[in-house]
Amino acid sequence: MTEEKRVAVVTGGDRGIGRGITNQLLKDGYYVVIANRNEEAGKKAVEELNAQGYEGKVVSVSGDASKKESHERFVKTAVDNFGRLDTYVNNAGIAQIKLLKDETEADMDEIFHVNVYSVLFGMQAAAAQFRKQDDGDKIRKIINASSIAGHIAFDMLGAYSASKFAIRGLTQAAAKELGREHITVNAYCPGIVGTDMWDYIDEKMVEAWGGNKGDYLKKYSGSITLGRVETPADVANYVSWLASTKSDYMTGQAVQIDGGIQFI
Repeated sequence: MTEEKRVAVVTGGDRGIGRGITNQLLKDGYYVVIANRNEEAGKKAVEELNAQGYEGKVVSVSGDASKKESHERFVKTAVDNFGRLDTYVNNAGIAQIKLLKDETEADMDEIFHVNVYSVLFGMQAAAAQFRKQDDGDKIRKIINASSIAGHIAFDMLGAYSASKFAIRGLTQAAAKELGREHITVNAYCPGIVGTDMWDYIDEKMVEAWGGNKGDYLKKYSGSITLGRVETPADVANYVSWLASTKSDYMTGQAVQIDGGIQFI
């Protein structure tokens, strides 16, 4: 019996949580398109993965995830290289660390374009391709990046928190609209992950409130019940399940993978 080909797009798939997701989906047997802003970083990620035995199963494409046409190109890259699309992971995002009194219109525009518009445009592009495929009642997947800050907001992360709340709303609405087309839409909500983003958050909090490098990462990670900072692989393991047939009867959910910070 021939194994059925499964194809995924992962935005921001070259580093951090996105790289963890890319790595795991390849282990799961997926063909993966790494979609990211930096063309050279995407090519480097592909070279590294080729050296690990995934040659012919991973390609990269560059584009600005806040632009609709970029997502259309990401989908086209998947179809041109691998013939179809099964899963679309809207992982790309940025953080802003500011007190609300200092937020500007430009700040809000930037974070909502990158974090929220990108999710909307990714869902639109993925759903359009799914409709073109003769997949019968096979479940196709859209998986969005929210955050624990999308459940309970953090100080100095007001705009970021608002953007992640918005992603939960889009995820629920899309799940209701697309379910009849055999498309599930879910979100993952990481906690405190040991990536460049949390290094940046810590740095900005030190600038605003004083202290030393690492103080705020230590402060917030102290609330993790399981006693350690999260890794990209922790998030990727959950996304792997969402991208599998085991999650076919789940849609519209935004689950926290945070080691036990929030219990809601």
